[in-house]
Amino acid sequence: MTSNGWIQIFLFLALILAITKPLGVFMAKVFNRERTFLDPLFRPIERVLYRLTGVDEKHEMRWTEYAFTMLLFSGATMLLLYLIERVQQWLPLNPQKFVAVAQALSFNTAASFTTNTNWQNYSGESTMSYLTQMAGLAYHNFSSAAVGIALAIAFVRGISRKEKDTIGNFWVDMTRSILWVLLPACIVYALLLVSQGVVQNFKPYDTAKLVESQQVQKTGTDGKPMVDQNGKPVMDTVTDQTIAQGPVASQEAIKMLGTNGGGFFNANSSHPFENPTPLSNLLQMLSIFAIPAGLTYTLGRMTGSQRHGWAVWAAMAFLFLCSVTTAYWAESRGNPLLHGVDQHATAQQPGGNMEGKEVRFGIANSALFATVTTDASCGAINGVHDSFTPLGGMIPLVNIMLSETVFGGVGAGLYGILIYVVLSVFIAGLMVGRTPEYLGKKIEAYDVKMAMLVTLVFPFIILVLTGISSVEGFGTSSITNAGPHGLTQILYAFTSMAGNNGSAFAGLNGNTLWYNTAGAVTMLVGRFFMIIPMLAIAGNLAKKKAVPESAGTFPVTTPLFSLLLVSVIVIVGALTFFPVLSLGPVLEHLLMMAGKTF
Repeated sequence: MTSNGWIQIFLFLALILAITKPLGVFMAKVFNRERTFLDPLFRPIERVLYRLTGVDEKHEMRWTEYAFTMLLFSGATMLLLYLIERVQQWLPLNPQKFVAVAQALSFNTAASFTTNTNWQNYSGESTMSYLTQMAGLAYHNFSSAAVGIALAIAFVRGISRKEKDTIGNFWVDMTRSILWVLLPACIVYALLLVSQGVVQNFKPYDTAKLVESQQVQKTGTDGKPMVDQNGKPVMDTVTDQTIAQGPVASQEAIKMLGTNGGGFFNANSSHPFENPTPLSNLLQMLSIFAIPAGLTYTLGRMTGSQRHGWAVWAAMAFLFLCSVTTAYWAESRGNPLLHGVDQHATAQQPGGNMEGKEVRFGIANSALFATVTTDASCGAINGVHDSFTPLGGMIPLVNIMLSETVFGGVGAGLYGILIYVVLSVFIAGLMVGRTPEYLGKKIEAYDVKMAMLVTLVFPFIILVLTGISSVEGFGTSSITNAGPHGLTQILYAFTSMAGNNGSAFAGLNGNTLWYNTAGAVTMLVGRFFMIIPMLAIAGNLAKKKAVPESAGTFPVTTPLFSLLLVSVIVIVGALTFFPVLSLGPVLEHLLMMAGKTF
């Protein structure tokens, strides 16, 4: 670890802190329907959209109607994306003449982008046409992010309203999320990325002659390296290189700002056409945390308790610093089995672990990016997590296991941590022997049951499918490593999909019938089976009367509350997975220290 690396990490957090208030104030005005500087431009467009679609913007919805409308919209757009993938060979903007995407892969991809997961069992530059990338995938990047923001605002309304049956209008919240928040920010952001060298065009792919031909091992249709009957690699001579093009910058902007993460290219943000410079790397990390951080200030402003918003922000920031410190330490330390020139030296790996990392980013920015993208539900990567050290690779995995509570995805991060806030004030109430209260609302049995349903669904779907995949041939045949590392590859895949993160640990071929189907189910459960109980809590809180604060009320605006919130997140969230982590990355680390690697 170096002072330069630490300066960059703390500079990043300082910039996020600086962004939080202005963005939070702006979003509070947008969703409180107060006037903003963008109203002259977008208010007329908004009115036209409502007239065309028959939406009554003054109509307020109960939580059940809000949930049904959200599910109906998500289901319809998922079907639309599936159809676009299946008929892309007949649609325009397909200069590479890509054929239709296979059925199982189309289903998986449609579920992935609808749920803001953006898990990719395909290589974008060799599978999806430009039209599919834009009208299908990029559209869902906007809509799924807008749905997340709308749901978070609905939850906040449930907390702030008193004796009301409604929590807002889904169509209005989603429309304003796109028009006022996502779209203008992405236009500016995309132009900034273009200025850094991110490509944006409709050109066919270029072909360049290699200076020297290369021998590479062929891969089969299953994505695995081919071998002959004697077990020797089947080699092929390569003389040309295909250089992919496309409308990258426009998709990159919403990919990061909407915490989507699905890369235009297979290499994602480690590809020089997606992330060419240190400045673009910083912008991408900032954009991942920007809206989730701003929403904590929006929470405080809309509920009338700004200190509570900052207390939630502080809990998130503390967990983030713990994660990035551990990842940076582990990767800087490197592999103890690799020494310098002197094979008998006892020093650690010189320069730290650079395997799977871009030299232009280095260890500090790779560890920081891995932490940021998995603290949020983004999933973009600028390095290969599979090549991290066991403990360094465990940090992104644990981050996702915390259920999108460390800033998290756009909207999903806020309503994810508010579930733990409900549990925290319930526990605090038990400790002082009083009915728990949260910002003037009594937390009762129904609220706690719904909160626990959210926290139980997440580990259930992950651990059951990981267990099945670890003992059945259709699961183990896709991994590239045996032992604990192979278990981590499977565990990370289902954790990433259930957490709607989308980052891949690598080393696992997910483009099989089992992983495409089971993965799609996992993503749908991980998104919607958590949203519905959350909306039920919001609707129940909105109907309650306000109770005056008393001597027995646990304050939710203090450092003590932030500490309790962190403790509940770690105990209820992370420790659920401790046994499987012990069999995966923890065991791999101990074996590495004993001289065995995988």
